[in-house]
Amino acid sequence: MRESLDGPDLLVWACGCRTDLELRRAEIDALNVFPIADADTGTNLLATMRAAVATAERAVLDAQDATSHLVAQALARGATTGARGNSGIILSQVLRGIAEAVVAGPLTGARLQEALRRSAVLVRTGLSAPVEGTILTVLDRAAAAAAEVAEPSLEEVARAAAEGAARALSRTPTQLGVLRAAGVVDAGARGLLVLLDCLVAEVCGEAPARVRYTRGERADQGPHRRPDDGDEQGVTLPGGSGDIDHEPARDGEGEAVSDGREQRIRDDHDHRDRDADPHFEVMYVISGTDETAAGGLRDRLAVLGDSVVVVGDGDSTWSAHVHCRDAGAAIEAGLAVGTVTSIRIESFAVTAPHSGHHEPGHHDHGHHARGADRLGARHARGGTGARDNSAVCAQFASGAGDRLSRPAEGDVFPVTGGARDGRVFGDPAARGVLADRGVLAVVAGAAATRLFEDAGAVVLRGDRQVDTSTLLTAIRRMPHREVLVLPNGALPAQELVAVGVAARDGSRDVLLLPSASMVQGLAALAVHDRGRIAVDDAFAMSEAAATMRWGALRAARVRALTMVGMCSPGDGLGLVGQDVVVIDPDVVGAGRILLDRMLGLGGELVTLLMGADTGPELAQVLAEHVTAGFPGVEVVVYSGGQQADLVQIGVE
Repeated sequence: MRESLDGPDLLVWACGCRTDLELRRAEIDALNVFPIADADTGTNLLATMRAAVATAERAVLDAQDATSHLVAQALARGATTGARGNSGIILSQVLRGIAEAVVAGPLTGARLQEALRRSAVLVRTGLSAPVEGTILTVLDRAAAAAAEVAEPSLEEVARAAAEGAARALSRTPTQLGVLRAAGVVDAGARGLLVLLDCLVAEVCGEAPARVRYTRGERADQGPHRRPDDGDEQGVTLPGGSGDIDHEPARDGEGEAVSDGREQRIRDDHDHRDRDADPHFEVMYVISGTDETAAGGLRDRLAVLGDSVVVVGDGDSTWSAHVHCRDAGAAIEAGLAVGTVTSIRIESFAVTAPHSGHHEPGHHDHGHHARGADRLGARHARGGTGARDNSAVCAQFASGAGDRLSRPAEGDVFPVTGGARDGRVFGDPAARGVLADRGVLAVVAGAAATRLFEDAGAVVLRGDRQVDTSTLLTAIRRMPHREVLVLPNGALPAQELVAVGVAARDGSRDVLLLPSASMVQGLAALAVHDRGRIAVDDAFAMSEAAATMRWGALRAARVRALTMVGMCSPGDGLGLVGQDVVVIDPDVVGAGRILLDRMLGLGGELVTLLMGADTGPELAQVLAEHVTAGFPGVEVVVYSGGQQADLVQIGVE
């Protein structure tokens, strides 16, 4: 049992928070319905704590004396500059509160009381429109519970704060209608409880027992109650049911909130959620400014959007966050008050589910069956499954697993009869013959060319721009009576239609399939079956391509204005389809964010097609990120060799 925590102790605590946030990330993500139901609160808290720990570790290495203030200040600085999302910025202020409380010495019970009180003030000051029933309320109640300890030993204050937060967490659905409707507690507040429980563990040697929160769980059986059997579990009820037995909500002074006020809170935010339509989440770091200018920026961003947070690290660095329609205007507002760096812009068109709440792993039977078939087909052709990512780099570098295997001898042979006017009549499979059908694919990159050729396609190289006459000539050179074309994004739709019309004649039928990328083309080729009639084969391939969400990771080469704001040379760009949805100064960071957003909508299989300018290290990092953050999702890594994209990503 500790009476105080010095600098190294605080760093150990922060590392413990990082570890526990990793363990609780999926749980917290699943609770995330406010302010945007994009299932990323746990991910953002973890990313922010990782940045905080990394900065503190560097500070300790460079310092002769790792005092409590030095470590806490470094944690606050790292969290401010590396904050992700609304919750990450709020976390930075909790760490700043600790830093300001330990200026004169190690963290004691009395200083922890001051740290929590100061953190609560900093968080509310940084928000343009504080909302009750969120992490703000829970932080207030944790600070109030800590302040009530008469003889403030560090153990008693830490325990009181954690239990006060747990009780307040269970009441958040009574204060915010969107939480009650979804049957969840506040996700950010759940993350705060992780930090406070880690503090109890560091001080007392044992963390409090908490159950796992799930949708529809009773608030009175939340994590402040110890499970009877000692196991981690959650008790669930249908979300939004009216029989959740909550204690009365209380305001910041501990007074019970009236039923009428609760209803107004719920109604206000129900209407707000329906009416608000922000397109982007914008975040950036500001230097060269002061408290007054930061306040002005907060007011300006509040005009442009909502979920506004502008906070500092207590020294010279500020972080801003807003959900808005005009990302450019939000960035210009920051430029007006200081030097803006580390701009991150994400589109809610990708991060938010299309309708309802996404539940990972939930599929209807038909979808699951198609996914299983597609997965089996991909593995049968030699894809590299990356559950054990330790081998990905070696396989990628050596070429093992980077191509589809050649069809077995005798699998494919031309049919000389059974066709008339370019069409096969009847079901070829019923006659025991294969259709005279070929697949033409437009492909960029030598390694990708081998992939498609080994799968039986004829390849038209698309390393340079392919025009309609080039594609038409390639189709006419095909010796088959039926030609399925995988354009893989080489031409716009209207030009493809013109090519298809021109290519069809009395001796050939041509079907152009909706593959907008090479990864979609691979998905389509994986289900190609010449034993089916042409329309059935084309339908199956089209469905495989269309149901694969695809994106790309690129490095910006010039300064340019994208749909989500300005990018600079070297920035990482994450695209979904042809649209830029992520800008990050770090290319790898942009890749991680892009994968999180794409997999946030669900998925069973991720295909990574690596470009010419990437090595096995990037494949390893991205594959490990998927398997760590999305257990059960398969990763297949191929060498593509394409020039335009560092990585093409497909999610099925």
